[in-house]
Amino acid sequence: MSDNNNVHIHDENCDHDHEEEVVTLTDAEGKEREFIIVEEMNVSNERYAIMVPADGEDEDGVIMKIGEDENGEYLVDIEDDEEWQKVVAAYEKLADAQE
Repeated sequence: MSDNNNVHIHDENCDHDHEEEVVTLTDAEGKEREFIIVEEMNVSNERYAIMVPADGEDEDGVIMKIGEDENGEYLVDIEDDEEWQKVVAAYEKLADAQE
């Protein structure tokens, strides 16, 4: 997924109603797709969102880094291999603890 700097993270500060934290991501081909944030986690003082497709079509989830600037929160791809490995390891540990 790319072009995610304009993604709005739905949370308790939103001024509209919704039941789940939902984000809309735009892929490289310009196709928009909704994802549900099922978990947020901290790794090395950075925040990450674990998401699943809202349409339920894929079984695999997506993990993206949560950034924040003067305009609010946004999601970005994790491009560094070492950072990705740390996040995946933390997610696997979290998933094992929840089982």
